[in-house]
Amino acid sequence: MDNLSVNLKRVGQKVHFEAVSDDHPDLSVPFDYVPPLGENNGFAGLEALLMTFCGCVSTAIVALLMRLGKSAKDYSVHAEGIRREQPISLSKILFHVTVAGNGISAADMDTVLHQAELISPVWLAIKGNVEVETSYTISD
Repeated sequence: MDNLSVNLKRVGQKVHFEAVSDDHPDLSVPFDYVPPLGENNGFAGLEALLMTFCGCVSTAIVALLMRLGKSAKDYSVHAEGIRREQPISLSKILFHVTVAGNGISAADMDTVLHQAELISPVWLAIKGNVEVETSYTISD
């Protein structure tokens, strides 16, 4: 896989930016901050990081479940980032998966969550800097 490339452009008078990747130039992501620094017209950096973490880890989880022959007919995540104020950063992520699928067991989820921690690029990038606490709910 080639290196990744993104472009970010300021689009407002304050700190509103739009970002696109070379692979997806038609999909933009808005970034901004709350007033008075920004106008709240986009995601703050930590929000984007939390969403990126959820998307990356979820891709690993669903793919690993598929590899086990399990089908997640419904899948969602609720994540909460615990902010540290000095310096402003995330100290902890609470990551809760809700999954429905025939035959998905607690042992399956324990296995795929452990494996996701080892293979998810975003999880690997924050490891050692942000504590991650995982939990899950399974329904049929």
